[in-house]
Amino acid sequence: MYFRKPSPTPPLHSLPSPTPSFSKSKHIINNKFRYTLFLSLFLASWLLLLLHHHFHFTPVPKHTTTCHGSGPLFYIYALPSRFNLGLLQRCENLNIYTNMCPHVANNGLGQPLSTPSWYATHQFIGEMIVHARLQNHPCRTWDPHAARLFYVPFYGGLHASSVFREANLTLRDALAVDLVAFLQSQPWWKRHHGKDHFVALGRTAWDFMRREEGPDFGANIFLNLPTVRNMSVLTVERHPWQGHNQFAIPYPSYFHPKSLPQMLTLQDTIRQRARPHLFSFVGGTRPNLAKAKVRDHIVSQCGASERCVLVPCTSGDARCHNPMAVLEVMSKSTFCLQAPGDSFTRRSTFDSVLAGCIPVFFSEHTAYTQYTWYFPTKRDTYSVFIDEREVNEGKKKIEDVLLGIEEEEVAKMREVVIGLIPKLTYAHPNASGGVGFEDAVDVALQRLSRLVIMDQTKSVGSADI
Repeated sequence: MYFRKPSPTPPLHSLPSPTPSFSKSKHIINNKFRYTLFLSLFLASWLLLLLHHHFHFTPVPKHTTTCHGSGPLFYIYALPSRFNLGLLQRCENLNIYTNMCPHVANNGLGQPLSTPSWYATHQFIGEMIVHARLQNHPCRTWDPHAARLFYVPFYGGLHASSVFREANLTLRDALAVDLVAFLQSQPWWKRHHGKDHFVALGRTAWDFMRREEGPDFGANIFLNLPTVRNMSVLTVERHPWQGHNQFAIPYPSYFHPKSLPQMLTLQDTIRQRARPHLFSFVGGTRPNLAKAKVRDHIVSQCGASERCVLVPCTSGDARCHNPMAVLEVMSKSTFCLQAPGDSFTRRSTFDSVLAGCIPVFFSEHTAYTQYTWYFPTKRDTYSVFIDEREVNEGKKKIEDVLLGIEEEEVAKMREVVIGLIPKLTYAHPNASGGVGFEDAVDVALQRLSRLVIMDQTKSVGSADI
């Protein structure tokens, strides 16, 4: 079992019997004993009444006393295990490229690193981390009547990556289709036709939007289903043009603090780091991939510059698979280059922020059209944008652009980046109650709540017309 569950209420038969034993030789009970018996029976009756109320009436919402200010009340569906935890029983087959068993450990945080609260977290494991975080969140309610939001804990990304090579499309889509049928049968779905429901996916939206024409790249049709289009979908990369109900959330990085002091300590440490390198790039080229053509120029320019550190992942550099080694390079760099790869977005963007390294983007869709809930509207306050076309055509040299930014401006940008760390971080799932800062999940809950309120207000207004 991977999640810490609330302790079950003790069954009635496990309660100690309040009835005292009597001696046959005594026919008269003294007043003191009579009073004790009466009090014991009274307390036992009161306790049984409470237990009866607990088991036979709507349960009282838990963990709501500290919810104020950290988000709306939400209810977690108890899905059949085949939609989430049951998938973990075959963790070695959840990804066609790697054994996921080490990565699903510790509620999806993965294997612990040498420093407390740091883990070798897989980039596509976000759905597990969100689920675990919500399990102990102070705004969780066990009373669906009180909930503003309904969370559907579907491990769609883990399932999708396990069936990428399934040639039978009906089988590839089966679990997603079954989930939709389950949701449509639920009374809470029918209340607002699912518009107050949300699901979190640990992979990009492209993995759930198979097209009828062209290659499918192993995708299923989950996000194309009409029912799912009523829901809010949290994903690490939304479809820039068709994702009207998709909202990008941060890729999980390696730091998962349990408290505000841990977060403040990290920020202070990052703030004081010396940065001898102007810029760095952790990654490799993507041959024959048009949207990643800029990577060829990045690798070439970085390799030729004394001011750049290149960690070439395609050549098997061991640092690429060592979280602390990657962060070490980034924490010594002023700017970190973030180019599109297999898709527009990168987990490296969030690694660079965690290291206090200012991200440099080459495509609008790597961050600006994606993480609108998390990054400032004014892009130049925290990042640098260099149009990939100008790099590809030789009109701009990356080093020259970065050298042209004033030191005072760089210092301001770095401080903004360091200030972003809390809300781009996933707090440790075992940090029950408030952790002292708003993390990525808190931000998502608040924004989802606004969407529901706006939709319900719009519906009421339309009904009055």
